Amino acid sequence: MAQARLVPVYFDPGRDEGFDTQLAALRTLLAEEAEFLAPVPLGKPLPEADAAIFPQLLGEAYRRPADFQAIGLPILIVTSEFGTLSMWDWEIITYLRSHGVQTIAPYNLDQTRKVCRALRVKRELDGAKFLVYQDNPGRGAQAPIFKRFYWWEEECTQRIKDRFGLGIVRRSFQELGARAKTIADAEADRAAEDWHVPVEGSSPRALRSAVKVYLAVKQDLAEDASIRAVGINCLNESHFSDSTPCLAWDQLYQEGKYIWGCEADTLAMLTKYLVHHALDVPLMMTNLYPFLLGNAALKHERIEGFPPVDAPEDHILVAHCGYLGVVPQPFATEWRLRPKVLAIVDSNATAIDARLPVGPVTLAKLHPGLAKLSVAEGSLTGYAQFPGSDCRNGGVIRVRDGHRLMDSLYSHHYILMTGHERANLDLVGKVFGWEVEEV
Repeated sequence: MAQARLVPVYFDPGRDEGFDTQLAALRTLLAEEAEFLAPVPLGKPLPEADAAIFPQLLGEAYRRPADFQAIGLPILIVTSEFGTLSMWDWEIITYLRSHGVQTIAPYNLDQTRKVCRALRVKRELDGAKFLVYQDNPGRGAQAPIFKRFYWWEEECTQRIKDRFGLGIVRRSFQELGARAKTIADAEADRAAEDWHVPVEGSSPRALRSAVKVYLAVKQDLAEDASIRAVGINCLNESHFSDSTPCLAWDQLYQEGKYIWGCEADTLAMLTKYLVHHALDVPLMMTNLYPFLLGNAALKHERIEGFPPVDAPEDHILVAHCGYLGVVPQPFATEWRLRPKVLAIVDSNATAIDARLPVGPVTLAKLHPGLAKLSVAEGSLTGYAQFPGSDCRNGGVIRVRDGHRLMDSLYSHHYILMTGHERANLDLVGKVFGWEVEEV
């Protein structure tokens, strides 16, 4: 696994035994996450690196704010033998902040490791690609809905390129769907014989068609090692395929940690990629149906009412494509491949019915301007089933303030991750350049 490249910085004159002892400790603590370059005195030119790291802070810092301002890299403060900042650092950190110098000061070793992963992810994303399959989203099914989504705009694609150096590569979904159908049944059967996919209700033909989509996408991925994520406009242009890519996304994540993009939502894909590879947390994308939205949400899911709960104004139903959404098997407490639910897709299509563990969760999504991340911590309290509807098994989440959430949401698509991760998202946000907007 690639590592973050850190350049240790010391005060000159002043490099002493304390600096060298701490640097040696950090080399051991971060052996898997970081590569340490040769130390450089503060004020001298730095080599190409992902961040500058200070294993030691001295009072000399109060007389060198200009040198800190000139560093031009993220500044990581890790001065204790435990891989964290020391409590004595707060005064210098505050002083530097007053001079416009932002630092990253993790307060536990796990956070330090996450910051290193985030630095690596940021470097690797520059020059990487996301692959999406679409033809003309504005002319597919439910066009009045899909035409409203920002991720289709060239402005969105350019912003992603400008901020992260990430390219969005578009290929024809029509061509992919046609190519998948030409794959022999025997080839699909051989590909899936060791998968042991739990299937319930889906026909052998439906399973083969899902595997063929996987094989067709994998052919394209094999041609370009720079692709890190892949998505398909699988609902709006579903007429191009006799299947859905849900099973393909599960298998490609398990095989190569590829991030998947339902409906080719590149902002959701980018949010997932950054968060998952920095924090190493289970996550997925789903639709939000706040109870406060009332009939507008109920009608879309074809249900008569929300499940009974205390404080309904602070609850959200989360569901996508008939169930919770695409959850890779390693993340799930329960997992089944079932027949499709939505009328918009082919009758031969399939969907994943899976559950994340109940308990603390975090919702997140990048702002269209990419400078902010919306974050809401809550609790996944359970699941609700509505037979015959478009929500056969959805999650029920309680958040802190439902009214504030309604006023602050960036999108109907949000990333749902296990655990409360706001503090970690705030920390790695200093690497990615986003401000956390807590809901």
